[in-house]
Amino acid sequence: MSNKLILASSSPRRQELLQQAMIPFSTRKQSVDETQIISDDPVEKVRKLATLKGKNAVIHHDDEVILAADTVVSFKQRIFEKPVNQDNAFQMLTALSGNTHEVYTGVMIRSLEKEIVFVEKTSVEFWTLSEEDINWYISTQEPYDKAGAYGIQSMGAILVKKIIGDYYNVVGLPISRVVRELRSFSIYPQK
Repeated sequence: MSNKLILASSSPRRQELLQQAMIPFSTRKQSVDETQIISDDPVEKVRKLATLKGKNAVIHHDDEVILAADTVVSFKQRIFEKPVNQDNAFQMLTALSGNTHEVYTGVMIRSLEKEIVFVEKTSVEFWTLSEEDINWYISTQEPYDKAGAYGIQSMGAILVKKIIGDYYNVVGLPISRVVRELRSFSIYPQK
C-alpha cells in the first residue's frame, strides 16, 4: 500500500515538477510567517524554512506524507529572495550579471513515523548583462515571484551561461533526489 503525498505549497513550479515525475499528490497551502527565520547562512535558512513549512502542515490521516520546500539564491554571502519591487529586482540581476551564484533548496519530507530534511545546492553562472537586458527582463513581470529575480525555466533562461548541479533545484525542487527520498515513505511514480 502506498501513502498519499501532500505538497505543503502552492508553487506552480513545484506542482509541475511532481506531475512531470508522475508522483500523485494533493496540495495543502501553508500560511507561515517566514520572517521568524533569520539567518545569513543560506543552507541554514532554507533548512529552517522548509522545516517550518513542513511542521506547520497538519497530517490528517496516517497515510499522509508532507513535502515542503524553500529556495533562495546566494551571492557573496548575501541571500537573494523574491524581489520586493522593480528596483530590488534590478539590483539583484545587476549583482548576478557576469558572476556565479548558488541556489539552495531546503526540503522536508515527513510522516507520522519519520522525517527527512536535506539541502541541495546548484551553482549558476550568468552572462554579463547590459542595463538594457536587465530592464527588458524586469519589464516582463517574470522576476517578482522568484528567488534571485529570475526564472531559469522560462524567459530567465537567456540570462544563464552555465549551471553546475541539479537544474530542477534552480526551478525550485530537486525532483530527482525528492523521488528517491519518497521511496522510503512508500511513495512512487505512477503510470
